[in-house]
Amino acid sequence: MSRSFQRDRFFWTLTLQTVVVNFFLGGFGPAQPLLRADQHTSLAIAGLHGTALGIAAILAGLFNARLAHYFGRTRLSWVGISLFLTGLVLFVLLQPVQMTLLAALIAGFGTSIVINNMLTSFNSHYGAKAHFVVPQSNAIASIGFVAGTLLVGALAGSARTHWRFALLLAIPVAAIAYFVVREKDLDEHVPDMQGPQAGKLSRKFWISWFGFVACISSEFAILFWAAALLHDRTGSSAAIATVSIVALGTGVGLGRWFGGGVLRKFELDHQLLIVIGLQFIGFAAFWFSHTLLISIASLFIAGLGISLQFALASIRLMGLSGGRPDLAVGRGSLAAGIAIGGAPLILGLLGDNFGISRGYLMVPVLIVIAFIIVLVIPSHVEEKQIA
Repeated sequence: MSRSFQRDRFFWTLTLQTVVVNFFLGGFGPAQPLLRADQHTSLAIAGLHGTALGIAAILAGLFNARLAHYFGRTRLSWVGISLFLTGLVLFVLLQPVQMTLLAALIAGFGTSIVINNMLTSFNSHYGAKAHFVVPQSNAIASIGFVAGTLLVGALAGSARTHWRFALLLAIPVAAIAYFVVREKDLDEHVPDMQGPQAGKLSRKFWISWFGFVACISSEFAILFWAAALLHDRTGSSAAIATVSIVALGTGVGLGRWFGGGVLRKFELDHQLLIVIGLQFIGFAAFWFSHTLLISIASLFIAGLGISLQFALASIRLMGLSGGRPDLAVGRGSLAAGIAIGGAPLILGLLGDNFGISRGYLMVPVLIVIAFIIVLVIPSHVEEKQIA
């Protein structure tokens, strides 16, 4: 199958939308200790901002099919951007923790809407080429993530009281996407007379949904706690251990951009099995390593494995949905919210009770579960036409 596709206004509009929300997500992580210092809260209270994002993803998933039916995918993506920007501005301008938690919830809801509609829109527009398109779009969006991280970190060191205003740079990027890049003459959306996509999903779908939870859980468990294990195993300083996680992000970015081309001869399910296996190899080497350079190389390999899993597993769910992609992606967002909110917390609790090294054994279990589910439940996406 040819992996060539046209990066037209449609592609760049959706991609810039994801760049906008990823800029916020990239700055959100390093902002947590700064926010805690500004608000004089405990670690638990500050951590609720991450919980708010997980809850937002769950809510967006529950309402995705209804919202897509009412607004249409194109309009809904801009509704998502509007909600995101509203939450962003509130987050930047308001000081009380109750208000920043509400702002994080609103911004997270808009973010999940944008990501959900990116998946369904690319799948509908590009068909069988979607599993080339989505990772490349995500790779570009990763630039926004990295920029948000670096900018918030830089301002935190030079002007602590003004770090939040760095996040407002998402606004001009959104304006460029809306006023310059988007197609202006699109057909008016007419809601389907049969109503929003609904109905009972198959047993195969729900088993694969559980595999999707395992994929996302293993990704965020590694992302949140890899620095702690690196510090524990290699004896490196906390600062060096944290910076070393860049290797994971580098692997993710390169995998998203080049992975579709490298694996183009394989069907989607086989691609997903390969990258899950690659993640397992990278993680195993990382877990056994007591050398900094080997640990960094292992994280890079794990990042390559993680890179395509979200896109491929999401397309699998759409392929198993019986022609109801909006419903499938909504349920996928529900899974992502559960994984994002639950996996790092559970791993943290295991680490507190058994040590981070033993607690991290939860990750290979999740990887094996995801691998087995893909192996025993093929999606045959290439043989289906998903509307």
